[in-house]
Amino acid sequence: MSRKTIQWLTVFSALLILVVVITQIFWVKQALELRRRQFNQNAHVALQDVADRLARVNQVMQTTNPVEQLSAEYFLVNTNSTTQPELLELYLKESFQKHKLITDFEVGIYDCTTNRIRYGMSMSTKNNEKSPTQTSNWIKTNKYPYYFGVRFPEQSTFIAGSINSAIGSSALVLVAVCFFAYALFVILRQKQLSEVQKDFVNNMTHELQTPISTIRIAADVLNTEQIITQPERHKRYVQMVQQEIKRMQGQVEMVLSMAKAEQNALHLSKEYMSLSEVVQQVLAPYGGKVGLVTEGEERHVEADPFHFRCMVNNLVDNALKYSSDAPQVVVSMLYQRRRCVIAVADRGIGIAPEFQKKIFNKFFRITYGDVHNVKGFGIGLSYVKQIVRAHRWKLTLESELGKGSIFKISIPLDK
Repeated sequence: MSRKTIQWLTVFSALLILVVVITQIFWVKQALELRRRQFNQNAHVALQDVADRLARVNQVMQTTNPVEQLSAEYFLVNTNSTTQPELLELYLKESFQKHKLITDFEVGIYDCTTNRIRYGMSMSTKNNEKSPTQTSNWIKTNKYPYYFGVRFPEQSTFIAGSINSAIGSSALVLVAVCFFAYALFVILRQKQLSEVQKDFVNNMTHELQTPISTIRIAADVLNTEQIITQPERHKRYVQMVQQEIKRMQGQVEMVLSMAKAEQNALHLSKEYMSLSEVVQQVLAPYGGKVGLVTEGEERHVEADPFHFRCMVNNLVDNALKYSSDAPQVVVSMLYQRRRCVIAVADRGIGIAPEFQKKIFNKFFRITYGDVHNVKGFGIGLSYVKQIVRAHRWKLTLESELGKGSIFKISIPLDK
């Protein structure tokens, strides 16, 4: 399956998941709104029955619409006559139970002679418990001389509880969608890692073939009888074999060091050494392609010579690879009072801002422009980062696309 197809499938799956989530949220909201309307309707009908029964008992003419809803949880009922609390409690509980309003509620009776709620009680259709409630928080009106109010303080809980099955099924759907999204992410991640590892194996195979081919050719030449009579040529081929073996050893050691660093098993053989001498040894094979600038009074630093050499070699090698036909690479060493700063600067193609953090990830290689044609494993900068971290140093990058890059390593100096 091509990468473009995977990208389209990912986008389609993400949109599908988003649609499912939005649909579930909309469906739950619609169910809650429907249950709220049904609750209000049942409350209207139940309170209408209570008002009719009170009117018959008090022998008064009842209005057409005695029930008025003043807020989401508060209802006012016109009675046109005084109301006995005990009778009202009985009628309310019977009517609410009849219309399936099994919830807590509060009732207050208005007294027109004192212009205040003269009776407040908290009750429930779930049990026979009741307790007095504050009468100062009730909403009053001037429309009716006699009325009572009913408040449902747990209306939202009652409505939500009535659609528990719907909410539960929606939650299960959302959990299933989340698991699907996670599984899709894992699959895509595994495929990406598989592609990265495949590229790494291909690159490493190609990189190792070059020294192996060189060693094979040199061995064939050294195996001839004529080479014995040509000491200079013999020496040159022996040096060639030694250099290629050292190159292969460095590549293998770098891969092994990366694996050990990831497992926190990287062992550093530190010793006090002259950084300038090691850097000069690293730059010697490059001839005049790389410049060296040293400022300040040199001081010895405790570090692992092998890994420090490989680290600098990787930075210089990268700077040359990603430069133009006439590379301008400079290694500068600045000794300050408390630290030494080693900088590897080039005037190459530079690194775009969106890639400047990713280039230190293992196997990551920039895939635009001519960069993909550059040989390498894709672990050089990741190795540099691991070695810097193991030494507890600091690594920074300054780069601008088309103008080059500067990698800086800040090394603390002993007091």
